Amino acid sequence: MIAFARVSDADLDPAAHLDAVAAPEQGATALFVGTVRDNDPDAAGRVVRLDYSAHPDAERILAEIAAGLDGPGLRIAVSHRVGSLDVGGLAIVAAVSSVHRADAFDVSRALVERVKAELPVWKKQVESDGSSSWVGLGRLAREH
Repeated sequence: MIAFARVSDADLDPAAHLDAVAAPEQGATALFVGTVRDNDPDAAGRVVRLDYSAHPDAERILAEIAAGLDGPGLRIAVSHRVGSLDVGGLAIVAAVSSVHRADAFDVSRALVERVKAELPVWKKQVESDGSSSWVGLGRLAREH
């Protein structure tokens, strides 16, 4: 069951994701929280901010990604942030619950990996010296 799949410019709330996948029959919940870090292998200096942009269909695509991983006994809630996030800001939150821990871990990891690879969201990486670069634009080229 997909509790929700959202692309939002509002702050992400891990507790809301946990609540959305909670159920008496669920014995395990895996929570992933992706935060903006102050470094990147492609950055020359210290990263201070990420500005996320999304294709208008991003939320629909996120729901399709989640639905593609859904199965019996699973509950899934996932959100990706757009807008400007400082270091420490929450960029993605994914919660998956299941009867057993292996399914929760496996589906959570697959969900996050697919979102990173397939969701049409791009980030402008801003460094401490004011320089910036775009990351993820290859997804735009694959769509057209």
